[in-house]
Amino acid sequence: MRRARAIILGLLTTLALSGCMGWSGPVAAVQPRNELDAMAYGQPVPPSYPPSQISYQPRVIYAGPPGAAYDQQYRLDAGDKLRVVVYGQEGLTNTYAIDTGGSITMPLIGAVPARGLTPAGLASHIGGRLRNGYIREPSVAVEIEAYRPFFILGEVAAPGQYPYVPNMSVESAVAIAGGFSPRAKRDAVTLTHTDTRGSTRAVAPLDTPLGPGDTILVGERWF
Repeated sequence: MRRARAIILGLLTTLALSGCMGWSGPVAAVQPRNELDAMAYGQPVPPSYPPSQISYQPRVIYAGPPGAAYDQQYRLDAGDKLRVVVYGQEGLTNTYAIDTGGSITMPLIGAVPARGLTPAGLASHIGGRLRNGYIREPSVAVEIEAYRPFFILGEVAAPGQYPYVPNMSVESAVAIAGGFSPRAKRDAVTLTHTDTRGSTRAVAPLDTPLGPGDTILVGERWF
């Protein structure tokens, strides 16, 4: 009886060993052991999700250039300098200044009204002119190369005309002009703003935003 049991156990062991040797199971993925391994070999894909079923969506962050949002709404006027790009047309791509009449003058199409338009509006207007008998499908871009200057007069160290940059205030304009003179009235100024609707003049505190083409008058104190 004991001999029969031993023979049966031996047969079962032999069968089990032969089954294990003939079986081919999945190969385990090698896991990165540290950060350098992860950088070299990438993150392992879980075995339960085939690579073809995994989609990666990278995060994209766009930061616009400084002043871009301001330029989109900016209304052009005399004194602004513009960079007009007509793609594929080197003879038309150039820097143009808006004249006192509110227009720029380009080859082929002559004077193009710009006063009161946004840069995108002017680009569309130029494209329409070029499409009318000159270029089949013009692609035009307009960007501001230099804003029209502002003026500061009265009791400052160096009154005159200065280049405008976005986000200026009356106080920063006074600083650019060398600061107040000893006789200046320092708490407020007279600010004249001109746009397509006309001119407005008002007494303004120093933190008032300044626009292109504005005129600041710094008064004299009486005591």
